[in-house]
Order: sequence, then structure tokens, then C-alpha cells
Amino acid sequence: MWEAVTTVSSKGQLVIPAQLRQDLGIKAGTRVTIRREGVELILRPATETTAQQLIEELCGMTAGGYSMADDLIAERRAEDEQAGW
Repeated sequence: MWEAVTTVSSKGQLVIPAQLRQDLGIKAGTRVTIRREGVELILRPATETTAQQLIEELCGMTAGGYSMADDLIAERRAEDEQAGW
């Protein structure tokens, strides 16, 4: 875990330390989501890249597992053979 202290300005602005911005790919104009969890604030870059990363992480989660499609295809082929197709 990485932790730093920063100060909120009179306008409610705060500075995200350079190393964190670099690590997370946050540049000027990057939209950031802020979520409250109890007394903590969670900041997260709201970019298409973040959404794309989530999609890529989810893709293939069930690869190699049981496939109902395979069962359905086998069932249809058996029906075709019985019907003489």
C-alpha cells in the first residue's frame, strides 16, 4: 500500500503526488471517480482504459470449464443422425 499526505486548498482541490499520477496514468484532464466508504475516500481514474482492463480481466474467466453449448451441439447432432440428415 502506498500512502502520502496532501493538503486540501481553500477551493477544495488537492494534489495527487506525481508518483501516483505516473503509476496510474493520470494526466491533466483525466476524469477521476470519488467514492466514500465510511470515513475513507476512494479515488479511481475514470478512463476507458480502466473499463477495458476490467473487460480483459473478465474475459476468459470460464474458459476450459463446463459448456452447455457443447452439450446442445452434441444433442442436435444426435437428433440430426436419428432423423437421417
